[in-house]
Amino acid sequence: MDFELSPQLIDLRDRVATFVRDEVMPAENGTADIPALRDKARKAGIYGPQLPREYGGLGLGTVGMCVVFEQAGRSFLGPLALNCAAPDEGNMHLLSLYATDEQRERYLRPLVEGKIRSCFAMSEPAPGAGSDPTMMQTRAERVDGDWEINGRKWFTTGAVGAAFAITMAVTDENTEKRGVTMFLVPTDTPGFRVLRSIPTMGGHEPGHGEVEYEHVRVPDAAVLGKVGDGFKMAQVRLTPARLTHCMRWLGVAQRSLEIAVDRARSREAFGKKLAEHQAVQWMIADSEIELHASRLMVMQAAWKHERGDDIRHQSSICKVFVSEAINRVIDRAIQICGALGFSTDTPLEHFYREARAFRIYDGPSEVHRMVIARNVLRSKG
Repeated sequence: MDFELSPQLIDLRDRVATFVRDEVMPAENGTADIPALRDKARKAGIYGPQLPREYGGLGLGTVGMCVVFEQAGRSFLGPLALNCAAPDEGNMHLLSLYATDEQRERYLRPLVEGKIRSCFAMSEPAPGAGSDPTMMQTRAERVDGDWEINGRKWFTTGAVGAAFAITMAVTDENTEKRGVTMFLVPTDTPGFRVLRSIPTMGGHEPGHGEVEYEHVRVPDAAVLGKVGDGFKMAQVRLTPARLTHCMRWLGVAQRSLEIAVDRARSREAFGKKLAEHQAVQWMIADSEIELHASRLMVMQAAWKHERGDDIRHQSSICKVFVSEAINRVIDRAIQICGALGFSTDTPLEHFYREARAFRIYDGPSEVHRMVIARNVLRSKG
């Protein structure tokens, strides 16, 4: 792998970094106007890094996306400003690959333009699908020439206020792994109801909804991709999404380390700067090591993905290592800053609360470790 970035990509990375610093971070005090920030991002030529050029995006490959997403991720508002935040980013990827021309015009184009939001409905309350998606309880059956969906989903990120939900439902009970299909369900469809926005540790925006499907009728035109291909398509969505999640969080962790370093350089204790105490130096060193390893790990997987390689194994490795590393980096930053880090005078406490979920969504660390071990044990030699 060539680790050198092109001059064009370096320029784009630096322009995104400047935009996030000068335009996005000042809006973190609660004054954020996302449509206005998106207009500024368009004018700056940095809008939609992951989007096809025909839809007004930058058409970046996986490596380019990862480089840009790290800079965008330095603020939770950054991905929103560039329209590359989850779950819309992954849903755009799915639609660009599998949607019909009619579906693209109805769902993808307004999503790209930032006129609507979307959600992805897969996880369910017990005894339904969680870390084991094969336990899915939501069903879609043929009724009078349409599909009727019945079931319940939860932790559907962005369900409140979404224009449509990419919904996974069992359509074939007879196959060995059960056929699951993706449906494009407008949220104003009769029978679709957001029961509540589930309160969470980080108060994550735009929230995680619990959704009920009661006799929800959709036509054949609502099927995304092919009937029965839902699990395969979910992997196509989730595999690169794990990498972009990692890079967005690396932006947060890198910023956390920088806040801690600034504090260590300025704060004195026991007759010298915190930065002169070995205990603090070791925390800084450990965080730098883990950030460097995380970045290289993700970039190698992104490079392989651009070449067309199957990176499910590598993406699982990245997901485990990075999700755990960034939690440690943020935790050390708070420790170095002491009471200041625990307060809301810095964004560290917010980062800390939000980061905990990263070890769970897109597959818990334990599930990915199980998958990684299986792959190793199945390999020859």
